[in-house]
Amino acid sequence: MKSILLIGLGRFGIHMARKLQELRHEVLAVDRDERKVNRAMDFITNVQIGDSTDESFIESLGVRNFDLCIVAIGDDFQSSLETTALLKECGAQYVVSQAIRDVHAKFLLRNGADEVVYPEKEAASWAAVRYSLNHILDYIPLTPEYAIYEMEIPKDWIGRTVEELAVRKKYHFNILAVKADGKLLTMPDPGRRFGKDEKILIMGDEQAVQRFWHVKG
Repeated sequence: MKSILLIGLGRFGIHMARKLQELRHEVLAVDRDERKVNRAMDFITNVQIGDSTDESFIESLGVRNFDLCIVAIGDDFQSSLETTALLKECGAQYVVSQAIRDVHAKFLLRNGADEVVYPEKEAASWAAVRYSLNHILDYIPLTPEYAIYEMEIPKDWIGRTVEELAVRKKYHFNILAVKADGKLLTMPDPGRRFGKDEKILIMGDEQAVQRFWHVKG
């Protein structure tokens, strides 16, 4: 469990706050907009109204005591930049800031952000892969080339084994797990036979996955 300061309760910030609460982290959420703060009070215990570009306010939060500070201000880049810089000046251990454009990311990194996230860019990338590649159910990028994909099992694989299909040699990706009856079987035995309605998690590059489904149709 970590102690986390979350600044900004817009669309990205509010979703982040909910998930952090689900993960049982200690969260202090801050926004200058009283309406957003009131909305967050339904599920966050510690919420404050305040201007994160005010140095005295940032100092009053005791940012040194937080394991992680997240700047989720997507609609006001100047405020995001100032907040990021102030957090580091006040001794924040690790700052993750939201960026909308590449140029924003460069300035945020130069002004103290340890890491930058692109929620809209990442969501768009995920959706592009998810809905443009047939039979892909989920997608986790690892590098610009490689990713983990959850996909349907081709009908002609049912009743056959990984070994029989020579998956790695033929299709150039690795099977990491099989999902069956709501359970995840990691590193399936090469002799295990695929069943109907099962899903697989594979690791490979996008081109290999596209070639695979182009052949399968």
